[in-house]
Amino acid sequence: MERALEQQHLLDTLLTEQDGLLSVLDRVLALSGTARLIRDAAGADAGFVADIEDPGTAVIRWLAGNRTDALQDIAVPVGQGVGGRVLASGESVRVRDYVSASSITHQFDWVIRQEAMAAMLAVPIIGERPDGTATVAVGYAALRGPGEFGDRAVDAVTDVAVEAARALRLAEQAEAGRQTAVAAERRRMQASLHDSVGAMLFSIGAQVRDLRSTLVDNPLLRARLGRLEADVSAASQALREALLALSEFTPERALPIELAEHCRSFEARTGVPARLVQLGDVAPLDSERTNLLISAVREGLLNAEKHADAGAVVVSLGAVDEGVQVAVADDGTGAAGGSGGSGLGIRTLAERAARLGGRVSLVYDEDGGTTLRIMLPYPPTPGGRR
Repeated sequence: MERALEQQHLLDTLLTEQDGLLSVLDRVLALSGTARLIRDAAGADAGFVADIEDPGTAVIRWLAGNRTDALQDIAVPVGQGVGGRVLASGESVRVRDYVSASSITHQFDWVIRQEAMAAMLAVPIIGERPDGTATVAVGYAALRGPGEFGDRAVDAVTDVAVEAARALRLAEQAEAGRQTAVAAERRRMQASLHDSVGAMLFSIGAQVRDLRSTLVDNPLLRARLGRLEADVSAASQALREALLALSEFTPERALPIELAEHCRSFEARTGVPARLVQLGDVAPLDSERTNLLISAVREGLLNAEKHADAGAVVVSLGAVDEGVQVAVADDGTGAAGGSGGSGLGIRTLAERAARLGGRVSLVYDEDGGTTLRIMLPYPPTPGGRR
């Protein structure tokens, strides 16, 4: 009865510690804690965890109860030793005596001898991936003295592996949340700089140009104002480059969300209604194409702000001709359209699009209004097909 109470107490403690893993939103901490939990759950002398860092290879990173550093950073290819067999089968593997077992290969006997290990158990830690489930890590338990791992030990370590997989999933979600928060802060900083410093530089530049045009009889002052105008232009270019650096996007970032944010910023800044219309689903793009489409929308919106005297702007996004098309259409006058812009200019946009097999057009409607349109094909597949 005493032994049963001790085991029950140990089980309760282990369950509490396993629940604690779920609050660990860091992959390294989760896996290092898993090594200790595996050791305790199996009643083993040592526990360790190997992470899948390359396809087909697990690397032992986290240890509990080890005597030496011999196991640290050992790479275990698929099929080799007990861990390699787990990678190959996706199931638990146990041996009574590692160095004499005929069911495994023996590339790592020298390490096991240094640690004086005999019986060993390895289980897969199964995680979720976009294409299904897969082994994302391998957990080990080892004994140094006589003994072997029974079915209860296998079940206990498997339970720890299940909880470890849940902890890893939470860690991945937390990391995604941190990345989203960073991206949101970058967008906030970008909008703030654009709306404050950008607007100020534009206003100063406009006033300098107006003043310069009135001083026809003072060439010296006109020249000095010209240099000042050039300095303002250089400062504006530096700001644009800083904004572009802040708006670096990854392929996973949702393009429609980013375009809608630019529309909202434009409307708040100018008072001119602007909305995004998505014409069907668009497949995720790589960062180069995403950045170029964002630059084109930024260019079109700034042209409408500076030159079009528009009453409304519509940004459309849709799939066309095995690619993606974005258009920025306004109902303004279109005066001097395309000569300015917060991006890299219409000509530069066209050159960048052409390098990717795309095209850019700027069309002035007879009844008023301007439409900037950019089309980019999807990136080629590894087989060469788009």
